[in-house]
Amino acid sequence: MADDPFALFDRWYAEAHDSEPNDPNAMALATVDAAGQPSVRMVLLKGHGPDGFVFYTNREGRKAADLAAVPKAALLFHWKSLRRQIRIEGPVALATDGESDAYFASRGRDSQLGAWASDQSRPLADRATFEARFAEVTERFAGGDVPRPPHWGGYRVTPQVIEFWQDRAHRLHERRVFTRSGDDWSEGLLFP
Repeated sequence: MADDPFALFDRWYAEAHDSEPNDPNAMALATVDAAGQPSVRMVLLKGHGPDGFVFYTNREGRKAADLAAVPKAALLFHWKSLRRQIRIEGPVALATDGESDAYFASRGRDSQLGAWASDQSRPLADRATFEARFAEVTERFAGGDVPRPPHWGGYRVTPQVIEFWQDRAHRLHERRVFTRSGDDWSEGLLFP
């Protein structure tokens, strides 16, 4: 194996931080529900390493319901400025309460309050309803720390497959794929 997939990810991710104008940690998260209906949305990577790729969200929203029904996901990082993308597939598990608490505490206060005010992915009659709920939780937690809501926390995607795609002239792209078998990784190439 020419590269450790995590070392290669770290190199590409660092280069994305230097070149992407906005949110180099943005990744598409694809899930399926119990009926097999796929769904994809953008989330932000908040931690990564050999144990997995971590994001945080409301655990009562649609993506959480999908992950409870089918605890597998695919991630896609696309860095247009670098003409690169990374695809990751694997099983999903909850991040620990300690990890979720620590990340929640690092968020801005308004983001913390928004986690309390939002019934993520559920119908909303009008924007004024959400703004009123935000005002209510702002008053509720005035003068003190905002604790992590019990319905909010992290997820970890443990990679089984990591594919590195590099744009090349004339659509003769380079695709390197790393596949996990137990604790070991094998590397191969894919046709563009």
